Amino acid sequence: MKKATLLLEDGRIFNGLSFGAVGQSIGEVCFNTGMTGYQEILTDPSYYSQIVVMTSPHIGNYGINKDDIESSKIQVSGFIIKEETIIPSNWRSTQSIGQYLKGQNIVGIKDIDTRGLTIHLRKNGSMNGIIFSSGQSISSMKTVLSNYPKMEGLDLVKKVSVMKKYRWTKKSFKYKVAVIDFGVKYNILRILEKYGCQLNIFPANVTFKDLIKHKPDGIFLSNGPGDPAAVDYAIKLVKSLLGVLPIFGICLGHQILALSLGAKTYKLKFGHRGINHPVKNLQTGNIEITSQNHGFAIDLKSLPENMVATHINLNDNTCAGINCLSYPAFSVQYHPESNPGPHDSRYVFEKFIKLMEDAKTN
Repeated sequence: MKKATLLLEDGRIFNGLSFGAVGQSIGEVCFNTGMTGYQEILTDPSYYSQIVVMTSPHIGNYGINKDDIESSKIQVSGFIIKEETIIPSNWRSTQSIGQYLKGQNIVGIKDIDTRGLTIHLRKNGSMNGIIFSSGQSISSMKTVLSNYPKMEGLDLVKKVSVMKKYRWTKKSFKYKVAVIDFGVKYNILRILEKYGCQLNIFPANVTFKDLIKHKPDGIFLSNGPGDPAAVDYAIKLVKSLLGVLPIFGICLGHQILALSLGAKTYKLKFGHRGINHPVKNLQTGNIEITSQNHGFAIDLKSLPENMVATHINLNDNTCAGINCLSYPAFSVQYHPESNPGPHDSRYVFEKFIKLMEDAKTN
């Protein structure tokens, strides 16, 4: 089996074996603490331009199937694991994870000290890295890595958003929702549909005029990759929509809503990525276990007078939800649609439905 190397921008080196496609891959290295859901992670557009480290040591045990995808292809730049399951065991499985990565030309590395790597990232922060397995020298890879841009200031939404509008389903439902696609996950669309929403998916750079002419009952701002402050065209669009229609945002959509209202965002040291993050609902006092995937957060000190924090991440007391007092608009930093789970926070979809119902009756 071919040897492979992970080189981090601070010079730290991890040696292992090639996994998936053989070649070279570069991106921001971050870790995910989930013990399941690797297929959803691989296909989540929010991971675009990132190399994901799985902290759970055994990956691939239930294989890959055609249902548990969150977009049309693998979105991560690279994948890092401790141990690969070559022969998966699951009735839905159609191939192994290694075959899946190789089939889509995604470079990975296995048999490295993922615990040591995760500790290093927690201590020093997420950073750029490069996986290579073709005999290149460390010095040449350092040069390549030094020229790769940092995540701050990067607009990656334009890399994952749809090019033109499309309809998610042919059926007609009670509520017409305009989904602004910053990198939307399929399960968000599935759940909105289950709640009776007819979905039109729009490119991130859609104009106010083109969006409004479809007469939606509400606006959904999706998740997505990169620095929210760099997506200035989306911030401008959301500003123009405030007070016009009910708005609900998740993850990057949450950050863009906050920026449109005058708050500020900043990059977290190593982000929140996993399916076991505790969040406190400040309105009810309930503790929710949530799925999260983000590297930026809203600065609580920057919240304007017409915005309140509704949820707090109990791991580090960062903002996990906001509500606008002036307009029917709210958002959450976590993923309430989480697939495979947990499902503690599905009620936020019901809140969005109520906002649209209220707007229809008023």
